[in-house]
Amino acid sequence: MTPAVREHWREQFGYNRPLPEQFARYVISAARGDLGYSVHTRQPVSVALAQAVPRTLLLTGISLALSFVLGLMVGVMQAVRRGRWFDRISSGVLLFFYSLPDFWGALMLLLLFAYWMPILPNGGIVEPVLHEYMGGWAAFVDRLRHLILPVASLTLLTMAGISRYQRAAMLEVLPSDFIRTARAKGLPEREIIWRHALRTALTPMVTLLGLLLPALLGGALFIEKVFSWPGMGLLAANAISARDYDLVTATVIVGSIMVVIGNFLADLLLVALDPRVRE
Repeated sequence: MTPAVREHWREQFGYNRPLPEQFARYVISAARGDLGYSVHTRQPVSVALAQAVPRTLLLTGISLALSFVLGLMVGVMQAVRRGRWFDRISSGVLLFFYSLPDFWGALMLLLLFAYWMPILPNGGIVEPVLHEYMGGWAAFVDRLRHLILPVASLTLLTMAGISRYQRAAMLEVLPSDFIRTARAKGLPEREIIWRHALRTALTPMVTLLGLLLPALLGGALFIEKVFSWPGMGLLAANAISARDYDLVTATVIVGSIMVVIGNFLADLLLVALDPRVRE
């Protein structure tokens, strides 16, 4: 790049202005939705994010839903069978997955199911050559097959922590007076556990939901990089390596907004579940 071209770009994007003026201009532009220009993708940052954010929301949304459903079920069963073989074996297995680094667990799944036993795609969001020629059902199955490995990686790592929290919450609720009263009335044990005890034990889990969102978005960066999932995590990783500062800053801003919205929704859900909070 010649000095004349470099000076032209510095003038166009305002990099030759004083730092306070650059900061003020950026804040005003960001408030209007103009997050700058990505030199790496060669398009406005807002366009690049508009393509990547829905893919990350799809991945993290499915993983979060599966993690909570499976984690709640396993945690409740562990608490009900405390000290038995299911509790001991499942606790050891989940502790193993909980201790795994995000990227290492994803790499092991990739090696196992894409290389040693090549039954699933090794990355991407769809088959790059044949997807556009597939019919409706075949295209859906193709997209689903590409989702399995990244979703499984995020779900296994997140579910382990959720089940441990749910087990502890259930163990605090089960000795309560209202549980003993329900048993004295002759209610079935299944109804006592899943209708009465679980509803009370869900309160700390909703708080955990708000705390999990930043960790889930951070883990998605590694998962998307390993599986070449074209979401916000892969976009941020490539922007960091390319020193695309506008795109890096924009991904941090959008990720922070997503975390704030997630925590707000978790607070609303907590109000709906716990009458004491409404008072």
